[in-house]
Amino acid sequence: MHGHPDHMIGDLPATMMAIGIAEPGGPDVLRAQDLQVPVPGPGQVLIRVANAGVNRPDVVQRQGLYPPPPGASPLPGLEVAGHVVAVGEGVDDLALGTAVAALVNGGGYAQYCLAQANHCLPVPAGLSLAEAAALPETLFTVWHNVFQRGYARDGETILLHGGTSGIGTMTITLARLFGLTTIVTCGSADKCAQALALGADHAIDYKASDFVAEVAAITGKRGVEIVLDMVAGDYVPRNLKCLGHDGRHVTIAVQGGVRAEINMADVMMRRLTLTGSTLRARTNAFKAALTAEIRETVWPLAAEGLLRPVMDTSYPLTDAAAAHARMESGGHVGKIVLDVFG
Repeated sequence: MHGHPDHMIGDLPATMMAIGIAEPGGPDVLRAQDLQVPVPGPGQVLIRVANAGVNRPDVVQRQGLYPPPPGASPLPGLEVAGHVVAVGEGVDDLALGTAVAALVNGGGYAQYCLAQANHCLPVPAGLSLAEAAALPETLFTVWHNVFQRGYARDGETILLHGGTSGIGTMTITLARLFGLTTIVTCGSADKCAQALALGADHAIDYKASDFVAEVAAITGKRGVEIVLDMVAGDYVPRNLKCLGHDGRHVTIAVQGGVRAEINMADVMMRRLTLTGSTLRARTNAFKAALTAEIRETVWPLAAEGLLRPVMDTSYPLTDAAAAHARMESGGHVGKIVLDVFG
């Protein structure tokens, strides 16, 4: 690895261990491989990865259903935390040795990972690198969709499916910090109890009862202001029944299918808004602006000890397959992370 001495720390190794996807398939297609340590280009930093977060999109990518966007690393991994060990041209605000958490477009399942400098957040004292690695993907996704696209305001109520998932636990956390009431659905009484313990205001076992009827009962038939939808498909008309007047339906995943049949007269009568987004395909400039807003509005809460991810299990990088198997089993509560460099 070549570079100007003041742009990198010491002699970095030429190669690194990374986890790649041998071919589309189950968790066992995740394989360790030796790759060149990447070199940061203009505006980029190289992070020596302490921990990498595991997210649902990694599983979908491994299954061959979510190809990385053009120019992104083919390796899975959308969030990392670690230390800056090399900087590219034009990066003057991130000193070598700085501990950062970063949203990345791939490449997280590796000992070293490139990030855009303006997609990094400094890790405050009191936040472990494992916790820091578990924040960016869900924090950026929930902040953009619930607060920017869904216009969430304090005093409002949000319905969210999968209360114990990474996205679910982040939504519960942010809702609590920003004065929202949360109604979550979970697939068992046990998961409902865990969601309530994490701070959800109401939890509905969707296998034991109809969430539409339960939401009507909880809200006195007024409905909720926002639904954060990860299911899509035939949940959409049911979600819309849960919305009150001027309600917002925000879709961030289509785990239940891409097609929905909806009553447009109902959309008009109740003035509903349907929106959604994907984060990974957005431009670097959009993500930089989102990083700046989060750094200003939310990140101080991490420094105060108020913003913490719910941590499930950590696995060594070489056990990435076990991490994926745990995520697919649905048994996890909160975030699964990989331990790379201790």
